[in-house]
Amino acid sequence: MIQIKNKSSIAKMEKAGVLLAEIFNEISAIIKPGVTTAQINTSIAEKLKQKGLVSRAKGYSGYRYESCISVNDEVIHGEPSDSKKLKDGDLVKIDICASWKNYCADMARMFIVGSSDDSNIKKFVDVAQSALDAGINKARSGNRLSDISAAIQHEVEKHGYGVIRDFAGHGIGKRLHEEPEVLNYGEPGRGPVLRPGMALAIEPMITMGDYEVFVAEDGWTVKTVDNSLTAHVEDTVIITEGEPNILTRHKGREK
Repeated sequence: MIQIKNKSSIAKMEKAGVLLAEIFNEISAIIKPGVTTAQINTSIAEKLKQKGLVSRAKGYSGYRYESCISVNDEVIHGEPSDSKKLKDGDLVKIDICASWKNYCADMARMFIVGSSDDSNIKKFVDVAQSALDAGINKARSGNRLSDISAAIQHEVEKHGYGVIRDFAGHGIGKRLHEEPEVLNYGEPGRGPVLRPGMALAIEPMITMGDYEVFVAEDGWTVKTVDNSLTAHVEDTVIITEGEPNILTRHKGREK
């Protein structure tokens, strides 16, 4: 059953989203060659505490860290590590879910490390972002859930990239994962009708190569079978009577 959030619940989720967006702006300065993913996670943990947010990743099914940090062919759920040191040109995806007064927001952003001017990577990142924007644009009252999925798939595949099938976005609220599952592919016009008060974490996961993935030996990190580069970006969105309410973007500072 898809939960409809009331004004009080949405206000708490909005606060969580604003604070998460602040954290992403603040950590961008430390994402550079030579920094380990463990160091980035430590900074994130400190900032969550400073802002009164509670990590909803740490402790989830035994996960030990406040964030997921995935590099290059790692799609999602990358475990921070002291041995994973960033280098120039790496594509880093950081995913943080945190709650404010027990209500969650979930957010992921991509960072190209260092001074790389690789136009192929930049285009890839731009397409992942435009796919997210296309999906969010369909997150409107009266549309069907799969309208979001189809818009994401169309945007990704028209540029020749692949859409991950094995993982998806999700509903969100008091729990990190709620109904419904928000696929990144599919035919439009299917699934539940979107209603005001529904909260969705929309998160395209795309690859430069094939969409087949596997879970690494750590039990968490999801990687592409063909070692192709991946991108992942995510926002938490509330369905309204009008425009989608994107909780995890600074108004006027991000698209």
